[in-house]
Amino acid sequence: MALALVVTARRLRPYFLSHPIGVRTNTPLKQTLGKPDTSGRLVKWAVELSEYDISYLPRTTIKAQALADFISEMTEMTIKEASQDQKWLLHVDGSSTAQGSGAGIVITTPQGEDLEFAIKFGFKASNNEAEYEALVIGLRMAHETGAKHLLAYSDSQLVVKQVEGTYEAKEESMIQYLQQIADLKTKFHHFQIIQIPREENAKADSLSKLASSLEDCGQDTSPYIISLRPGPPWLSSL
Repeated sequence: MALALVVTARRLRPYFLSHPIGVRTNTPLKQTLGKPDTSGRLVKWAVELSEYDISYLPRTTIKAQALADFISEMTEMTIKEASQDQKWLLHVDGSSTAQGSGAGIVITTPQGEDLEFAIKFGFKASNNEAEYEALVIGLRMAHETGAKHLLAYSDSQLVVKQVEGTYEAKEESMIQYLQQIADLKTKFHHFQIIQIPREENAKADSLSKLASSLEDCGQDTSPYIISLRPGPPWLSSL
């Protein structure tokens, strides 16, 4: 969580300097950063964050509709109106580790702005399930932002081929994911999914790894909004 906050502060520095910031978290982040025995990197981050007016508040559960409303409101404020025939891009990746599971999602608007999300799952998911979860969440987010023509990119051969219909899904969980995706596809005028090499999916890959390494957040899916920016550079050196 500390890493997510530091990254967010670096990406949105002008806003952090101009406004008081409220951070909702169930982890004792303030106490952790203020411990005398805090590790060197955490001390560095604590000093860096001390220049901002940050208050730490208990995190309330964020339901799916609340997340959708937030994305919709943020989009209206930050993205120029796009005509419906313009293409939006969606890059997704899922990660499953011993620490947990999560998704990395990058939505690129027709104007070239990137909306980047690291989403921690409040449940254990296999690698394939995490990849599917990332795509389902990404499609929902893209729909909420107003995308009508969507190109989706994933480095998971299994997910792409099953969505295309080239591979047959036999596991019940995969069949259920495919049904969700089939329903979501109807919300777009045009939808295409494309498999890309992992190196071409680096942003979503890094975000998914960040999300899966965060501390357990309970039973609900929790979004961490990492950055909103018009282009590279993406993540500054930590």
